[in-house]
Parts: sequence; C-alpha cells; structure tokens
Amino acid sequence: MRTTISTGLAAVLAFATLGASPALSASDQPKQGFDFYVLSLSWSPSWCATHPQGQKTMQCDPSKDFGFIVHGLWPQNESGYPEFCPTRESDRIPDNLGRRYLDIIPSMGLIGHEWRKHGTCSGLKQADYLQTVRSAYDKVKIPPALARLDQGKSANPGDIEKAFLAANPGMSPKGIAVSCSSKMLEEIRICMTKDLQFRDCMEVDADACPLKSINIPPVR
Repeated sequence: MRTTISTGLAAVLAFATLGASPALSASDQPKQGFDFYVLSLSWSPSWCATHPQGQKTMQCDPSKDFGFIVHGLWPQNESGYPEFCPTRESDRIPDNLGRRYLDIIPSMGLIGHEWRKHGTCSGLKQADYLQTVRSAYDKVKIPPALARLDQGKSANPGDIEKAFLAANPGMSPKGIAVSCSSKMLEEIRICMTKDLQFRDCMEVDADACPLKSINIPPVR
C-alpha cells in the first residue's frame, strides 16, 4: 500500500538533500481532505536485520533497544490516499523540533520524509502534526509479549493481531493489519479517526500479511 520503511530509505536520504520548496501564498493554499489516519508501527529489528547499511544508524544501535517505532501517521481515504500535498510549511523539519521525536522515530531523515509525503496532507503545521503523531503512538498499548522481546520467535500474523486487540479495548479486527516482508514481521498498521479513536478500514485490513507464520527478530 505504501512505500515501506525498508524500501523508503533511499528516498529518505534523497529527500534529505533537497532544499525547501517555495511556500504557497494563503490564497494558493488548498484545503486538505482525508477520511482518517493510519498509524504505521514498524518492527525495527526486522529492518535492521535486512539492511546492513543501517547498522551504524541510531535506529539499529543495540544500546537503544528499539522495538516498535513509528514509520508514519498517514492521512488516508476510504480508497487510496493523498501524498506530497502543497503546503505553506517548509519541506524541512528544524532540528530543534524533529529531535523531540527521535525516541519514537529514530531518524531525522525519516521524520522529514514522512512530513513531506504524508504530514503535508494532514492540513496541520509541522509542530501540530508531529504532536499528533506522538499522541497516536501513545494511544496504542504494545502487547506485553512484544513490548520487550529478548529472543526471536515465530508467530501467526493473526495471533499478533489478536494480541493487539486484547491490549487495546475498542480496537476492531477490521481496523488493524499486520504486514510482513522477507517472512518477518514488518509493521502493524492501525486505523484511527481524525481525533485518534480506533476505527475500521476495509482497504487497509485487506492488505494484511497472507502468511501463516512469520519470524519476529529479537530487540537485541
């Protein structure tokens, strides 16, 4: 459905070298419309296990113990989604703003890329969008079995989904999707209303991992 964190690294690095685009005048600023958000939580050890070039990054630093990190908070329509929307805001996220979120998105490049591709379509200012990202992250409780995983394991994607449903009252099985890549847990995608309440989303749910068993690499 999206450019995943694994395939998006090159794009992140490329975007990080671009200058800010000219701001739009107030009269040129379009109204952004979307139906709901998708919070994408990436299982960081899977990405680090399959991307040797990332071993020296903050995300893959073994002392940081990153498990689930925020890949993004994506404005979504019932069918399809907007991206790279015109905005009066800068393309770049200032360091003093972005660094407040490195505990949940451990890459300034990824923070900037997600703002340009998805955040610009939220209709929010940079600071408000990033605060919404944190609020969405804080809304979701990670199941105890995945909050701290010292040893790798295999699991049925349906069981992973059930664990999230059990840990998050009000979350619907039609509003969450477990994605996989290289037979490993890749992401958990959770649908939320604009005020960050759990909701169903048929198109996202239908894009779930089709495998019966996937590997979950350990945090360390």
